[in-house]
Amino acid sequence: MRKFYLAGYGVVITGLAFFPAIASFAQRPPQDHFILAADSSQTSAIVTGSTGGGYSLASIINRDRDGNPCMGYGDPEPDHVMVLENEFSQLSLKVNSRGSDTTLIIKGPGKNNVRCGFGKNHHRDALVKGSQWPSGEYKIWVGSVTPNQRTGYRLSIQQ
Repeated sequence: MRKFYLAGYGVVITGLAFFPAIASFAQRPPQDHFILAADSSQTSAIVTGSTGGGYSLASIINRDRDGNPCMGYGDPEPDHVMVLENEFSQLSLKVNSRGSDTTLIIKGPGKNNVRCGFGKNHHRDALVKGSQWPSGEYKIWVGSVTPNQRTGYRLSIQQ
């Protein structure tokens, strides 16, 4: 008998061999939504997930606002949604996948507010660090360099 825990819902589903539609839903948990506010105690977050998929993340955008290449493979829908209640002067988003080659795409409010990151200089985990983060909703994709490579990760967001 298989058990799946749906993160954020506190639900355990058992006996999935008899319910294939539920089994396919349980393989991809719902997106993690979180809210940060620069003028409160909620200025950081940690979310988890699984990288990969066969969708080319470069099809979202080829280069970010700073000219960095956007790359990797993931799911067509974002893995996480971050809401900034007010502007942050600095933010850092860092993936920890225990050494897998990861990528990040963060698509924020406004047409040209996209930031991309990937592992560099012998560090395979993606990092996006920058200034001037306007308030609003940010969609976050955590991908892998290799298509359909599923690896667990932990994404840390801090001011």
